[in-house]
Amino acid sequence: MTGAIERSKVPEVTMIFWIIKILATTLGETGGDAVSMSMNLGYAISSAIFIGVFLIAVAAQIWTKKFHPFLYWSVVVATTTAGTTIADLADRSLGIGYPGGASLLFALLMISLFIWYRSEGSISVDTVSAPRVEIFYWVSILFSQTLGTALGDWMADTNGLGYEGGAMVFGAGLAAIAAAYYFTSMSRTTLFWAAFILTRPLGATLGDLLDKPVANGGMNFSRYTATALLAALIIGCVALLPQRAGADSRQASAT
Repeated sequence: MTGAIERSKVPEVTMIFWIIKILATTLGETGGDAVSMSMNLGYAISSAIFIGVFLIAVAAQIWTKKFHPFLYWSVVVATTTAGTTIADLADRSLGIGYPGGASLLFALLMISLFIWYRSEGSISVDTVSAPRVEIFYWVSILFSQTLGTALGDWMADTNGLGYEGGAMVFGAGLAAIAAAYYFTSMSRTTLFWAAFILTRPLGATLGDLLDKPVANGGMNFSRYTATALLAALIIGCVALLPQRAGADSRQASAT
């Protein structure tokens, strides 16, 4: 007799997941810039603040016993805001530029995924139910969000595409990943992480499009206004759109 399927502590990866993820990454850009630039706190102090928020939020997420949508997405937002200021710190304050920052963050992400795989035998998000796996998951999420920010800034600022052009490039990349998901047998885990990384620079370029001056290709929204609007949209989506925890693939395959 088979038992009930154990649920992971992260949501099923559906279209709703990706909609909220893009909104969260866009908020990360406007919110991170609001604290580091508009409040003039700088990248280092802002990063320390957001890392502190992330640690508190992720501790609550790991402590709880089941999936809570608002708590989960609060942690994701914390990673996006922290990722924005950490990437800016690496790119601009450490003097290594966009290529150096992106390369460093890519290496850190690959190391975190490698350690996770060696420890657990899988980096699938369907296995995120135990505290140790959650730690691997959230460390990898933080690195992926930071890497995505660096890629977005690199593409928009140095390649002459601007914010709209950068958004189109990353949107096309996500469309290619979606096509691979539906029409090929490529690893779903690989496609997930590729999409997760690319949604961050898409959000970064969309965030810059919202709050940068018109002369620089933006729409000149206040960073505070853009952040508040995005936060309201996220809250509305989480409250109104159905989400449930994904099934733990290891437990499901054993039943």
